[in-house]
Amino acid sequence: MKRRTRVLAAATALLALAFVGACSSSKSSSSNGSSGGSTSTTKAAYNAALNAVFDPSTKKGGTITMAISQNWDSVDTGDTYYALSWNLARIYSRSLLMFNPTPGADGNKLVPDLATSLGVPTDGGKTWTYHIKQGVKFSDGAEITSADVKYGVLRSLDKTVLVNGPTYFNDWLNLPAGYKGPYKNPTVNTDQAISTPDKYTIVFHLNKPFGAFDYFAMLPATAPVPQAKDTGANYKNVYVASGPYMFQNYVADKGFNLVRNPYWDPKTDPYRKALPNEYVVKLGVNANDIDQQIISGSIQVDLAGTGVQTATLSSVLSNPDLKARADNPTAARLWYTSILPTVKPFDNASCRQAVMYGADKTGYQTAYGGPLAGGDIATSLMPPIIPGYQKTDEFPDGTGNTGDATKAKAALAACGMPNGFSTNIAYRSDRPKEKATAESLQQSLAKIGIKLTLKGYPTGDYFSTDVGRPAFDVQNNIGLAVNGWGADWNDGFGFLQQIVDGRVIRPSGGSSNLSVNVPSINDMIDKAMVETDTTTRNGDWAAIDKAVMDQAVILPGVWAKAVLLRGKGLTNVFVNQAFGMYDYLSLGAAQ
Repeated sequence: MKRRTRVLAAATALLALAFVGACSSSKSSSSNGSSGGSTSTTKAAYNAALNAVFDPSTKKGGTITMAISQNWDSVDTGDTYYALSWNLARIYSRSLLMFNPTPGADGNKLVPDLATSLGVPTDGGKTWTYHIKQGVKFSDGAEITSADVKYGVLRSLDKTVLVNGPTYFNDWLNLPAGYKGPYKNPTVNTDQAISTPDKYTIVFHLNKPFGAFDYFAMLPATAPVPQAKDTGANYKNVYVASGPYMFQNYVADKGFNLVRNPYWDPKTDPYRKALPNEYVVKLGVNANDIDQQIISGSIQVDLAGTGVQTATLSSVLSNPDLKARADNPTAARLWYTSILPTVKPFDNASCRQAVMYGADKTGYQTAYGGPLAGGDIATSLMPPIIPGYQKTDEFPDGTGNTGDATKAKAALAACGMPNGFSTNIAYRSDRPKEKATAESLQQSLAKIGIKLTLKGYPTGDYFSTDVGRPAFDVQNNIGLAVNGWGADWNDGFGFLQQIVDGRVIRPSGGSSNLSVNVPSINDMIDKAMVETDTTTRNGDWAAIDKAVMDQAVILPGVWAKAVLLRGKGLTNVFVNQAFGMYDYLSLGAAQ
C-alpha cells in the first residue's frame, strides 16, 4: 500500500473491529485452504466455522445449491444493496477492492481485487487513483479496461433506472452540474468526476476530501460493465461476468445457475479458489422449507444469511448432530422499525414517542429467535461492536422490556390522541421473523390503543417500488415499517450515514432510509465526515445516534445474531466478519 499523508492517515482510521463471538472449541491447525494462514478444523462442532475454516479443501468440482425465500433487489452490481447480494456478487464479478475472504478480524480488511493495490490519494484526499490488472477478461473474452469500470460506476448514479444501492458516488463525485448518468446524459463529458488517462488507470475526483474512499472502491458498483452490452434495468438478465463464474441462465423470480467463466485467469486473482463446478440458486422457496432442506442435504446454503427460522431453532440446538453443524455469529446489524413522520399522525413527535414507549422489546427479540438466535435488545442504533458506540436508552420501555404503558398513554394524550389511532405496519412478506415482529408490535401497541394492520410486501420490491418510495407510504398509510440494516463497513459512517442522512431519500425509491430527514442531523453528519481525530469522530457518530433517537423516528429492536447452519458436503466454510454470514466466495463442495 502506498504511503499516505498524516492527515489522510488520520482520516482513514475508520477501522473495522472484530465481531464478538465465541471461538470454536474444536482443535485448530494451520490451514491449507483459502483463508491465507488462518486456523482450520475438520471436527464438526458448534461455532467450528466462526473464527476458523471448517473442513479446508482445495479440491475442485461438485455443485453448491443455494436458496432464498424470495428474490432480492438485483444481481446487477450497479443496482443492489443487500448484504447477501454483495457477498454473492464476488462469485461472478470483480470490484476494484474487496473484503479479505478469510475468517476472523482480517475479514474486515480491504484487499485489491481488480485493482493492483489500494487507492493512492492526492490533493488532500479529493483525488484517488487505482491501476487495473492487465489481461483480466469478461466472460465474453473482451479485456476489461478502466473505461468499463468508469461506466459501471456512472450507470449506478441513475436511481430512476437502477433504483437500489448506496448514494456514495452520487454524493462525493465531482459530477457535472445536472448530470444524471449515461442513460439520460450520454454525451456529457464526465472526466471532472472520473478520468481514465489510459486503459489501466482510473482516477476518481471528489467534490470534498474523503480519507476512506477505499471503502467506496469496494462497492459492487465498481465492477466493470461493457457499455455496448448494457440494457439498463434489464441488464441483470444478461449480466456479463468478470469473476470466475458466469450466468448460464437467469429466470426472473425462479432462479439461475452460475458456471465457470472460461476466460477467468487465476493468475490475476489470488483470493478466489473457484472450487465448485456450478452454483444453483433457487428463488421463492419457503423459508422454513429451506431450513429442512439444509438439514436433509438437498440445499447447502440459505442465501439470506440471517439464520434458521424460529420454528427450526429448538430442533437445531437440542439435536447434538445438528448443533455441531451450527455457527452463531454476531453481525454489525440492527433489526428495527421505521416510524414514518410523513404519515399522519406520526408527524407529531408525541405520537411517535407513544410507539417507542409502548413497544414490547422482549417480544421483538422473541420474534427473531430470542437472545441466542435473535440478538440483544437494542436501545439505540449503532451495535456495541461499532467504534463510537455509547450506551444510551432514550425511551426505556418498562419492566422486562415489555413496554411502559403509563408513559406511552401520556405521550398519546400529548399528541391529541388519548384513545389511540390506527395505522398500517409493513414488513417483508417472505421473512417469517419480520412478520412475527409485526404481529408482536400489533399485540403490544394494541394495549395502549394503537391499532396496527399488517401489510406484507416482497423483499425484491420492498425498498425499490413499495415501502422505499415516500409517496407509496403516504398513499397506503404505512406508519411503521419493519426493517433491518447491516453496516457497509464497521465504523460510525459505514453504519449510520445511509440510514439517517435525509439527503439519501429519493422519490423513486431504493433508499434504505425510510424515516430520518432532519437538517440538523444532516449538519452533524457533514461535521463527522471531515473530522480527522479518531476519538472525536467516534464521539460525533455517537452524538448523531442519540440525536436520531431523540427524534423517535426509529424504534430499535435487536442487535443481530444468527444461528447459521452449515449444509451437508460443504468444504472451506467460515463466517466472513465483513458480511456476518458464510463467505460464499470460498465454499467448496465435497465429492
